[in-house]
Amino acid sequence: MQKAALALLCFGLAFCAARGQVTVEVTQPQDQFLPGEAMPTAVRVKNLSGQALHLGEAPDWLTFTLEPVDGGVVVQNADVPVVGEFDLPSSKVATKRLDLAPYFSMTKPGRYRIIATVKVKNWDRELKSDPLRFNIIHGAVLWSQEFGLPTASGLADRPPEVRKYILQQANYLKGQIRLYVRVTDPSEARIFRVVNIGVLRSFSQPEHQIDSSSNLHVLYASGPQRDGTPGYLYSVFNPDGELITRQSYEYVDSRPRLKVDADGKITVAGKPVSLTSNAPH
Repeated sequence: MQKAALALLCFGLAFCAARGQVTVEVTQPQDQFLPGEAMPTAVRVKNLSGQALHLGEAPDWLTFTLEPVDGGVVVQNADVPVVGEFDLPSSKVATKRLDLAPYFSMTKPGRYRIIATVKVKNWDRELKSDPLRFNIIHGAVLWSQEFGLPTASGLADRPPEVRKYILQQANYLKGQIRLYVRVTDPSEARIFRVVNIGVLRSFSQPEHQIDSSSNLHVLYASGPQRDGTPGYLYSVFNPDGELITRQSYEYVDSRPRLKVDADGKITVAGKPVSLTSNAPH
């Protein structure tokens, strides 16, 4: 009996020592997000246990707990896909990166925390990260407009699906203002996409136009140029919120402006610095 208890104690001490040498850390590139915004998250597993770990054999080897700091429940829409087996040798670090936004419903502003849990089959144990805190915030709405999706050929006798473009700004640390485009249904209950367009100068009033293909064109003052005058960024988004064009413009004799020709084509009057078409999103 004493031998069994001693063996169990030795196993527990050995496990605790090994667990202390395997750490799990969860990080995010920012600590504030708008509802529906992509939430890139990295989980870093550091192995200093002296033995190799086999991870990823079970589909739930890495799981996440999200909850409001002040209490409550965050609804999880689906399991986070983290499949794929791999071995993590001792003295090595593995990092898993993924976007958590599609798998959790976080529409209410407030303070939240996230904990990552890694299951180590070798030891039949779970290792948890320290909680990481972040905020869900509501940005200030600068402009919104409902629009109809282009109708496919042969379906013109049906009413179009209606969506809404919303331009929002959100204040971050150090006085930084970020500009967002948000695509929702008319009630704003369903969010199709939220995109961080870039840093907005405090005095800038973004220009916006919707073209005949229901694409949204946005032009705004971003960071300063070398001479101190503002630079301008021009972005075009399709009705799914995908970025399809991004261009940079200089302030030369006058500031760049959106212009619409007789055929309804939208362009920018100004001197371009760089062009990126079919930009990644």
